[in-house]
Amino acid sequence: MKFLKLTIWALLVSLSFQNCTKKEDKGEDSADGQASGREIWTRAEARTWYTKQGWLVGADFLPSTAINQLEMFQEASFDTATINKELGWAQNIGMNTMRVYLHDLLYEQDSAGFFQRLDVFLDISAKHKIKPVLVLFDSCWDPFPKLGKQREPQQGLHNSGWVQSPGYVALKDSTQYPRLARYVAGTVARFAHDDRVLAWDIWNEPDNTNNSSYGKVELPFKVDYVLPLMTNAFAWARGANPSQPLTAGVWAGDWTTHETLKPIEKVSIDQSDIISFHNYDGADKFEKCIKQLQQYDRPIICTEYMSRGNGSFFETSLPIAKKYNVGAINWGLVDGKSQTIYPWDSWKKPYAKEPELWFHDIFRKDGTPYKQSEVDLIKNLTASK
Repeated sequence: MKFLKLTIWALLVSLSFQNCTKKEDKGEDSADGQASGREIWTRAEARTWYTKQGWLVGADFLPSTAINQLEMFQEASFDTATINKELGWAQNIGMNTMRVYLHDLLYEQDSAGFFQRLDVFLDISAKHKIKPVLVLFDSCWDPFPKLGKQREPQQGLHNSGWVQSPGYVALKDSTQYPRLARYVAGTVARFAHDDRVLAWDIWNEPDNTNNSSYGKVELPFKVDYVLPLMTNAFAWARGANPSQPLTAGVWAGDWTTHETLKPIEKVSIDQSDIISFHNYDGADKFEKCIKQLQQYDRPIICTEYMSRGNGSFFETSLPIAKKYNVGAINWGLVDGKSQTIYPWDSWKKPYAKEPELWFHDIFRKDGTPYKQSEVDLIKNLTASK
């Protein structure tokens, strides 16, 4: 009965926000003053865009001095020196994109300041010939984000301070949804025709319930809240008429046919201009995912891969991505406060010292590679793209 009530509630919320979106499409409340939002790109439009980008290779980026999205972009901790230095290392090995997470609380706190700092970040990225994918929402890790000084990392724990957007409280409270709509529409509108931005990732792993970390304190029936909100987030973003593609990655499920997709995966696929996915498995499964997603006849970008302890390596996955002209964005650039050199199982038993086999990341804090052979491989593959 509780599930049925939540499902009915989700449908009502979806209908309500569809009406809001229609008003925005008519120009009544549009964030950028334009008359109407654009349609989902045709396959031909998506392919035309993709051919202009070249082969996309990069990392999910957080400067080593930040523990999460808030610390990266809040005024007191916005570290341009480290960002510039570390993006330079990425450029030197041939990377041309990064995937970067934003947060709704940054917009609520100070939208003008947030945009100014994001503008600076994009300038630094452009200097290094890097065009980021900007992520608007994220269902992973701590469901209770708070503004202000962020906590220090917990020793030996993978992503000990990463936070969700929106958090538990906002996701459960529909009166906060207009605020979230303003964040999406306002942020996309501000950079909708900015050549420094590669794409908009609407929601990272939307149905992730973090069972191995924060599962016990997660919002019950979380996906029933996320599904209608993500659907509307696509509409809010598209209402700003962005020149960049929209996407939301599929990450866990059966992608054999469209009929085997979960409802939230169908939204991710059907509303995306380009297809994106995550895969942290070996080469065979990585290639299988690509072949399954080719049925949609759209450009494909893997926005998360490479977890050495899980059998996902640059040496095995990156050549396959190049073979199929699939963009490849691995998790992590520099070992830092996110501590993603430690594996996921550190949530069961935190590590006392650096693991011999790093889980994610490419560089140490001083810029030396964890494995020179990996850096050489990335350089060679990107040099011949």
